[in-house]
Amino acid sequence: MSEARRELWVDETGQERMTVSIGPHHPSTHGVLRLIVELDGETITDAEAEIGFLHTGIEKHAEHLTWQQAITVLDRMDYLSPLSNNLGYVLAVERLLGLEVPRRVQYVRVLLTELQRIASHLVWLGTHGLDLGAQSIFFYCFDLREGILDILEETTGARMNPSYFRVGGLAQDIPPTFARMVDAWLREFPKRMAELRAILDDNPIWLARVKRIGAISAEQALAWGLTGPNLRATGIGYDVRKAFPYSGYEEFDFEVPVGEHGDVYDRYRVRMAEMEQSARIARQALDGLPEGPWRVEDRKIVLPPKEEVKRSMEALIHHFKLVSYGFDVPAGEVYQAIESPRGEIGFYVVSDGGNRPLRVRVRPPSFYNTQALPALMRGHLIADMVAIIASIDPVFGEVDR
Repeated sequence: MSEARRELWVDETGQERMTVSIGPHHPSTHGVLRLIVELDGETITDAEAEIGFLHTGIEKHAEHLTWQQAITVLDRMDYLSPLSNNLGYVLAVERLLGLEVPRRVQYVRVLLTELQRIASHLVWLGTHGLDLGAQSIFFYCFDLREGILDILEETTGARMNPSYFRVGGLAQDIPPTFARMVDAWLREFPKRMAELRAILDDNPIWLARVKRIGAISAEQALAWGLTGPNLRATGIGYDVRKAFPYSGYEEFDFEVPVGEHGDVYDRYRVRMAEMEQSARIARQALDGLPEGPWRVEDRKIVLPPKEEVKRSMEALIHHFKLVSYGFDVPAGEVYQAIESPRGEIGFYVVSDGGNRPLRVRVRPPSFYNTQALPALMRGHLIADMVAIIASIDPVFGEVDR
């Protein structure tokens, strides 16, 4: 491919070929991705994905911050699901510390992460539809997503990058309005999902653009390291929440949707079903939300309450030390994976016993999914490229980090 970066050329068989550079700033690439595509007429014969345009050094940046401060940069990787980034990292650090957080914290984390999964999938669905000319679904999706962002804003104070999950618990307890807002949104959700399905499920134009397009076999998907909906669309039911439960997921009843053909259509079907399963988990978490503390009681890890600081010199010292220095984490290394909306996101974290990470390395699912694009695109028309890119749902803040 590298030798063929000429606009128009003739291969060894005498056939005319064309090389087209698409991106890195192109609306169909869903971010800063450059694709170098080799064409035989309108058929893609080869492709190469070029990444790195959004590199921000997030992992190295995290290694220069204290353990709690690192949360604020890591939740900017997957900016459509920052709470997934929060969760994976804090679970890794809590394992190094040997901390067990209260059940209320586990349930709140599960509930909000599942709502964020739905919000992320809604962005995918809306923009995917827009790519293929289905404009109205974009507005339906973003309107439904607004309700989740309202809940996040009420709970965390931010609609994006909330940094709400902290090592040892939460940034603050959920507000009194939380249960009412989540309950109202969950009651409305089935009706709104039916509206979304009514737009696309039987739409002949949509189906012609997505069925048997961009297919990948289960064996190929495993070889490329795919996870999440892109892997499950091939029929493999691997989901970190089931395979390696964390944050109390083993207490929730839900199914793992899978596809059959591994094509764009199956990736659509899997994500639509996943949204319904996430709502099911969120409902269980809301109905069973335990009372109790929203963080651990260890004053060397979490800030003491203000009332305690006013009357206790020891609490004041803890407060001063946590704000100015943070806390030390025992030397060791750990890999913690969770199921993000895009697949398995893993955090390899190393401590040398100090107050900041020695090493933070992230396994971002979008990185692996993007590398499989050439395999997904070969043999399809250039017009199908847009549908294939959107179907893997990449986030380039996560790819490039």
